[in-house]
Amino acid sequence: MSDASTLTLPGKLAANGPAPASRILIIDDEAAIRESLETLLALEGYAVDCAPDGESGLQRLDVHPYDLILLDLALPGQNGLEILAQVRERHPHLPVIMITAYGAVANVVEAMHSGAQNFVQKPWNNEKLLADIRAATARRRAEEENLQLKRALKQRYNFENIVGKSESMLRIFDLVAQVAPSRSTVLIQGESGTGKELIAKALHANSPRRDKPFVPVNTGAMPSDLLESTLFGHVKGAFTSAIAAKKGLFEIANSGTLFLDEIATMGMDTQAKILRVLQDRRFMHLGGVHEIQVDVRILAATNVDLRQAVREGRFREDLYYRLNVITLDLPSLRSRREDIPLLAAHFLKRFSEENGLETRVLAPEALRALVDYDWPGNVRELENAMERGVVLSSTQVVGVDLLPGHVTGRNYASSLLEHNPEASLFDILEDIERRIIIDKLEHCKWNQTEAAEQFRIPLSTLNQKIKRLSIEIRKRSKD
Repeated sequence: MSDASTLTLPGKLAANGPAPASRILIIDDEAAIRESLETLLALEGYAVDCAPDGESGLQRLDVHPYDLILLDLALPGQNGLEILAQVRERHPHLPVIMITAYGAVANVVEAMHSGAQNFVQKPWNNEKLLADIRAATARRRAEEENLQLKRALKQRYNFENIVGKSESMLRIFDLVAQVAPSRSTVLIQGESGTGKELIAKALHANSPRRDKPFVPVNTGAMPSDLLESTLFGHVKGAFTSAIAAKKGLFEIANSGTLFLDEIATMGMDTQAKILRVLQDRRFMHLGGVHEIQVDVRILAATNVDLRQAVREGRFREDLYYRLNVITLDLPSLRSRREDIPLLAAHFLKRFSEENGLETRVLAPEALRALVDYDWPGNVRELENAMERGVVLSSTQVVGVDLLPGHVTGRNYASSLLEHNPEASLFDILEDIERRIIIDKLEHCKWNQTEAAEQFRIPLSTLNQKIKRLSIEIRKRSKD
């Protein structure tokens, strides 16, 4: 198996050289408008093509790939909304910004409802237009990168619904691909929500057992007697409610894979029986007298330190070593923040499709909030946040206001106490003030005068606070 770094993925392109310039198509019937926009965008490093009407614009779209279309509403022949509908039919995810001198609310609503990314009125503000273009092309690149990444992972590993370009995840992917064809027991360790069951499914899907059953069981979700009956089955009359014989999951998973999640929660008696199956591939039904032989691969997962559980007498040492033939340690989401934009785009697309909506995208400030958050619930927590954003969104863009308050930092005090339980009241209040000021400055694109006006305080007071709190002033953002 080659090293993970040999897999060419979109996220690695930056290391090999600058990303190619985004290509933009301008469709406008006024030559002066086309020339003005082309000059503005060329100075920003964009590759630009122009078309004087919708028909020729669509012809160009059939020949060249574009990252964005600037589309005039009032065009000769077919108008901009009619062209927009055809663009959406051919390229559903290609962002389009409508440009028009007619800023009526009805036009705005109809354009956005038809799938326009944004709406700019003539005469436009260059800085605002460029900010909209940067945001749209950035989202387009992220979506395309996500798609390419999934194709690369699918081609090399046959992984489904696993997204990641970080070095730590690429190492996991390579280990999964190397270990999957074997019969070995695998212990998957990681915090809650890191995707342990997805990795278990990938191990099964890439093994010779892929056409046989994959049977997951949450061992922490049921009491010991019910768990043993579920795993091993029982004969009629084995206990009061056993009115008929029942097969267990070991039999159901025969020739396939049995995934034992939360393995550390099993009682010691159940652990002993699991150990015997691992050693002898044999077991008996509860209340039975005949041994049953099975060929089952065991995959186990835990979110606790099993070695510590062994030292504390809560987990059998011999079972630990039987399970710990090969160990996969899944990284937390906060340790692979570069994967957050890809995961967020993946979940937004999935939940948009499930709810029959046009694919939602994140506003830049919302994405920044996601990347800055520590994600104690890992990928599962991010997934829930993206589902919430899709369900609550009324437009295509999911803004920071649709994210949970604890993610955006609106619950500052508890976050600080979690990281520093000994923080004083002064430290907590100072941290809250610092974060609120930074949030406002980011909202105002680091325009201190505008931030002071929104805070309703003199600019000198804001500057004093910035200095006292050691806030590093960034260059005014154009995003």
